[in-house]
Amino acid sequence: MSHLWPNDLMSYSENKFAILFDKQRANQFNIGKTSYKTRIKKLKKLKHALEHTYKQDIRDALYKDFKKPQLEVDLTEIYPVIDEIKYVCSQLKSWLKREQVGTPLAMLGSSSYIINEPKGVCLIISPWNYPINLTFGPLISAIAGGNTVILKPSEMTQNTSSLMARIVSDLFDENEIALVEGEVETSQALLELPFNHIFFTGSPAVGKIVMKAASKHLASVTLELGGKSPTIIDDSANIEKAVSKIIFGKFMNAGQTCIAPDYVLIDEGIKSKFIMSFKKQIDTFFTEQPDSSDAYSRIVNSKHFRRLIDSLEDSKNRNSTIESGGETNQSDNYIEPTLISDLDNESQLMQEEIFGPILPIKTYKTLEEAVEYINSKEKPLALYIYSKNKTNINFILNNTRAGSTCINHNLLQYLNHNLPFGGSNNSGIGKSHGYFGFLEFTNQRSLLKQHTLGAVDLLKPPYTNWKQKIVDLTIKWF
Repeated sequence: MSHLWPNDLMSYSENKFAILFDKQRANQFNIGKTSYKTRIKKLKKLKHALEHTYKQDIRDALYKDFKKPQLEVDLTEIYPVIDEIKYVCSQLKSWLKREQVGTPLAMLGSSSYIINEPKGVCLIISPWNYPINLTFGPLISAIAGGNTVILKPSEMTQNTSSLMARIVSDLFDENEIALVEGEVETSQALLELPFNHIFFTGSPAVGKIVMKAASKHLASVTLELGGKSPTIIDDSANIEKAVSKIIFGKFMNAGQTCIAPDYVLIDEGIKSKFIMSFKKQIDTFFTEQPDSSDAYSRIVNSKHFRRLIDSLEDSKNRNSTIESGGETNQSDNYIEPTLISDLDNESQLMQEEIFGPILPIKTYKTLEEAVEYINSKEKPLALYIYSKNKTNINFILNNTRAGSTCINHNLLQYLNHNLPFGGSNNSGIGKSHGYFGFLEFTNQRSLLKQHTLGAVDLLKPPYTNWKQKIVDLTIKWF
């Protein structure tokens, strides 16, 4: 493939990306032929860098970017990556083994296998909300699969992106793994290149752009998107425990989590109990002055702060009720943990993914009504259920669709390596984590080996009545 574009059609930076891409493409078979031991060695280098060499640097960078608390950094950024590496290292040898599968009796004399081979040159475009986790998490799967990789993190968390660039350059040669920084134009330039696989985490709107770009080269994609993840609470639930878990899941990272509870659907008979418990417990979590709490993050930038303020103003204009919170500080991109009720279904908060520390609460009379409301929207990335009633739980599961579901908690499904993580349609395509992430970055290549003369070899032309009888018997019995 030539990269001799006219100067007026291609900038210097685009040429630079094309050169980097060509280096990785030329090296892809060398990387693809590496053993599981070599790949594990690379993963352990990354583990040591995150766990020891750069641990404090990561904490400092994320605090500079949006005041993310240290414990939250350790819990949601460093730990999931370290734990994923440990799990993949313990399983990779078995994943890379040639898997023998059954062969039909009609093909007697043959053996059949599946080989998980690398997809090739991969692009990982990661978001700003959990930059370490959502950049290095997919990278683990890509390394395990034997691929070369170009990483493009978000420009919104500049301190963390710059640190990740340093980590990657310290650990890997650029013809194997490289990280490039830049604005949206950088992503656009990268998407023009013929990658074998693209892993994107972000909004459905941008996911459509990525998928369209990938289609030009027939590249496979993994799209981890988002959407409005509902939380259903029925009248059998333990309200105190439900509220505590929802506050934890919703306001971690100031609500900037793709699988955070987006809104609550609650039985109308227990709404007041929920609100009372929320007001009490929110002070326990973040004190009566969350802006002074060392356990509460900030909105990532003024653009997203303004977006959330506009949504709040829209709801106020529609006569909604702020049950708790609502205070803001533009100079610090601070929005208080907020509970809001009586929302118009057409309000911005009920139409768009919130991605911030605002929790709408909506009542229902019957569970059928709640399910109907959920199904009127796009499939969510996550759906949460708080209930002790098995009949209600099964009714919700059987009559809704979602990327994942957690019962009587939230977010925890993300941490289980044995579960696939990802959405469905508008909330995503493909899965990640553990074996499922490994499969995304590999091609399941089929292999059939003929050992002896088989039945098919007896059926070559010229076709005779005798051969027809063999086919008839095969169709009937085999």
